[in-house]
Amino acid sequence: MSGALGDALYPSLRDRVVLVTGGGSGIGAEMVGAFARQGARTAFLDTATEASVALVDALRTAGPHVPLFVRCDVTDVAALRAAFALVAQQLGAVTILVNNAASDDLHFTRDITPQYWDERMAVNLRHQFFAIQAVIDGMTAAGGGSIINISSISWLIPSINRAAYITAKAGIVGLTRTLAHEFGAANIRVNCVLPGAIMTERQRRLWVTPEYAAQIMAAQALKRELVPADVARLVLFLASDDSSAMTSQSYIVDGGWV
Repeated sequence: MSGALGDALYPSLRDRVVLVTGGGSGIGAEMVGAFARQGARTAFLDTATEASVALVDALRTAGPHVPLFVRCDVTDVAALRAAFALVAQQLGAVTILVNNAASDDLHFTRDITPQYWDERMAVNLRHQFFAIQAVIDGMTAAGGGSIINISSISWLIPSINRAAYITAKAGIVGLTRTLAHEFGAANIRVNCVLPGAIMTERQRRLWVTPEYAAQIMAAQALKRELVPADVARLVLFLASDDSSAMTSQSYIVDGGWV
């Protein structure tokens, strides 16, 4: 995880209640650390208990508030709602939500069953809607909030052999735009971030070969690896009051691939 050196400071994030889904590793863990260093009251959901507990331990002295980990399978809507209620009970109303949880497992079109399709929608799209639904009332009562949905450039390239994942990631952009207009009058902002080839530990382990790394460098305008901190820095800005006039937008972090 990146350190704080060179990172911007956002005073408006101090003591704000932030919830990150899928925050135990990768981009999510980077965002949890970034919010903790800003002094936010940060909670995160994940199913990976060991990695999440280790993350909390690593961030105990990063800021004034130790992050709160709640184990939750976001595809279980009842459990998701219970987790959000627990965070609100312990930290207060969530006014910054980062919908990050996802799974980009490879799948081939001819092999997809109705059950697998539904499972991919549940892990990549459905929980984003129900997470937003869970915070709307609290944000409205608090006078507003910021919701950042994590999509992907995969549907813009377009990528292949992940049809269900890519469909879900495209749907997130539509969800972002409609809810931004539905709740804008309550001063609730909804934006979307589309990462490109971000070199997380999982990506390196599962997908990055010398051939794929060369393809990435050929496609990107910027000839360097992109890391989770590149995404986290944008998310901090969109969560803060510095972006208070920005909503219903999609922001690409891909080094100029698209």
